[in-house]
Amino acid sequence: MEPIVMYSSSWCGYCRAAKALLREKGLEYEEIDVDKDPEKRREMMERSGRRTVPQIFFGNKHIGGYTDLYAYFGNQS
Repeated sequence: MEPIVMYSSSWCGYCRAAKALLREKGLEYEEIDVDKDPEKRREMMERSGRRTVPQIFFGNKHIGGYTDLYAYFGNQS
């Protein structure tokens, strides 16, 4: 599996849900807290085209936010 990167924020409930789902699937991920690093927030927005967190990537593939991640796993066989 390609490296998983999640841009998140400490106050975000959807971020917590996404982390729980990834853990439930047994997947490791790198978490980037955009609250602490404005440059990383800009990076997230450039990569995803979105302003909200979480934004999740599997390698270079943009999965999206929590509901996109949930749907992604729902479509896996």
